[in-house]
Amino acid sequence: MKIAIINGPNLNLLGTREPGIYGNQTFDAYYDHLKKSYPQVEFQYVQSNIEGEIIDALQKFGFAVDGILLNAAAYTHTSVGIGDCIKGIDAPVIEIHISNTFSREDFRHRSYITPAAKGLIVGFGLDSYRLGVESILSAK
Repeated sequence: MKIAIINGPNLNLLGTREPGIYGNQTFDAYYDHLKKSYPQVEFQYVQSNIEGEIIDALQKFGFAVDGILLNAAAYTHTSVGIGDCIKGIDAPVIEIHISNTFSREDFRHRSYITPAAKGLIVGFGLDSYRLGVESILSAK
């Protein structure tokens, strides 16, 4: 089983960025925990602050993995290109958000990814990624 995790802008700052919203654990620490929890899964991980690199990663993994967990962060609300890319790949994409985007600013309520994604997981902190892994595993 192969799962790619693609994180968007500013998620490299987890652990220090707005800990009241995102917690104080780094993604690297959580990723290590996730890999240990699912030894049967071959994980690939990419984080980028650049929209085009996220699209490149989706295209790279979109035909090579069993599923993709995508936290496009702020690009969720602005990127038609990422949404269009998801429509063109084979791997199912689970949209992930650490915070509950619907309890935040109005602009965060719109997603260009949700219509193209298999599913949406929001508001469970970093555990949103585990829930995404479980979703992909249960579908196979």
